[in-house]
Amino acid sequence: MLEKQQQWTETIESNHSLFDLKLKEVWRYKDLIYMFVKRDFVSSFKQTILGPLWFFINPIFTTIVYIVVFGNIAKIPTDGIPPILFYLAGITLWNYFSTCLLGTSNVFTANASIFGKVYFPRLVMPLTIVISNLMKFGVQFALFLAVWIFYLSKGQIQPNLWILATPFLIFLMAVFALGVGMIFSSLTTKYRDLQMLLTFGVSLLMYATPVIYPLSALSGIFKKLAIYNPLTGIFECFKYGWLGSGDFSPMILAISSVIILLLLVIGTLIFNKVEKSFMDTV
Repeated sequence: MLEKQQQWTETIESNHSLFDLKLKEVWRYKDLIYMFVKRDFVSSFKQTILGPLWFFINPIFTTIVYIVVFGNIAKIPTDGIPPILFYLAGITLWNYFSTCLLGTSNVFTANASIFGKVYFPRLVMPLTIVISNLMKFGVQFALFLAVWIFYLSKGQIQPNLWILATPFLIFLMAVFALGVGMIFSSLTTKYRDLQMLLTFGVSLLMYATPVIYPLSALSGIFKKLAIYNPLTGIFECFKYGWLGSGDFSPMILAISSVIILLLLVIGTLIFNKVEKSFMDTV
């Protein structure tokens, strides 16, 4: 009798479409994602005295510094919004975006030892960073929400239905950080100094984004350039919805969405191309 033909339960191939994100395979490794997220969250507080309180301390002290420097000394307007609430809104969003971007941009070099020993979908690591930072964002958002409720009860802010767009705004930030992060993580396998360039660039990007100032404070060419910053539509929509003030229009958010999706496609192409051979150069 002829032996039955062997059927493989797992096939690992080096050749695949550049647009193939292997989302079905990533879903099969959801337990691994959970394990990495738990590891990242626990390691954030390991051997610390204050533990999770650091998530509150960072935005609180940063907000105080911004109020003193940008509010009292530089006299930058806040569109009539209480300064503490205005700055806290910007800081909460910015902390999530910047940590996701910097973490994702270092995926290949930081996890080279793991990638070289065992196979799993490489997209697991960027997704882990985005999800674990989402938990930290939730803690800081709770602080913002407490302050927001206080000023809402005093009638100093007028929120509107754009609040409902918050999940979509968070999704856009995560996708933007993921797309740009994958581009830089792919390039840093050959050019390590790009990581330092990105760290410096992220610091500058904050000042090109309406974090410490409203879009209405800009005019002329500076305002036109700011509109094409993918983060501008996100920040302005968030502040407009929750605080009820700002120079926001759906067109700005649409521009941000298109640019972010384009960057995600580019990041996916580069990431899929590099992941097959990055161990040779890392």
